[in-house]
Amino acid sequence: MTHHWGYLGAITAALLFGMSATLNKIVLAEVHPLIVAGAIYLIAGIVLSLVRTSPLNEKILSLLATPTETEDNIVRKDLLTLSFVVLFGSVIAPLLYMYGLNETTAINASFLSNSEPLFTALLAFLILGERGKTKDYVGILAVALGAVFLTTNAEFQKLTLTSEFLGNILIVAACFSWSMDNSFSRFLSKKQDIILITALKCLSGGTILLSMAFLLEVEVKIPLMALPYLVSAGAFSIGFSVLLFLFALREIGAMKTGTIFSTASLFGALTAFLVLKEAFTLTQVTAGLAMLAGVLLMYKKW
Repeated sequence: MTHHWGYLGAITAALLFGMSATLNKIVLAEVHPLIVAGAIYLIAGIVLSLVRTSPLNEKILSLLATPTETEDNIVRKDLLTLSFVVLFGSVIAPLLYMYGLNETTAINASFLSNSEPLFTALLAFLILGERGKTKDYVGILAVALGAVFLTTNAEFQKLTLTSEFLGNILIVAACFSWSMDNSFSRFLSKKQDIILITALKCLSGGTILLSMAFLLEVEVKIPLMALPYLVSAGAFSIGFSVLLFLFALREIGAMKTGTIFSTASLFGALTAFLVLKEAFTLTQVTAGLAMLAGVLLMYKKW
């Protein structure tokens, strides 16, 4: 299996995750954010656990089989790494982001969320020792700039990065925590049974988040009409998205995977435009094309 499968995995993961913004927005009209976060992770874990015990398991693992060297057994140190992944990616980051979003504006949050792929690329460079060619760094820059213009619609005058300082700091801290998750996940991606790894991550994250909701006495109220959206977001936008993200980490590394995954904002905007009839401006179209051009630049073996 050649390198292009890694890029395909990363872009598909971004596509699936990008759709979650619209699905979750529909559910959030009726359900508390902490319940939504916990439920979609738990659903993802349950779906992947069912897949792993079904005939689909071998078929999916064979599709994800690559010449990249993998490790068969899951040992004690892998469970320690998984605990850090759950801690940073499924507990600390969502909590920081939720409280940060409550203290700042939506446009600030969208703008500052673009720091996650940059943190991921930086950690991959400094800690994981990943290196790229000049074209890769140009591609990363194109994707990052495209994401900034896409998420803000170039309305930079609406940014208030000094007046909502605490909220902004919490958003950036959440993005750094997610980048730590990505870095630790790089080690877990080497495991052959990444379906099991992904299922454990999602089950653990969902259980912890829902337990926190119980301790905080958050009302658990999920209308029947919200269930299809909740199940779809959990199974596809979290479960299979995280699975493909791990696969991409194995094939092309954290630096490129993290950067490509930021195109989720593009797919999210497109889904909102098609389903919720939200505006999709010429500026956002241009920014989206710049992001795709950056991905193509990284993909090409020039």
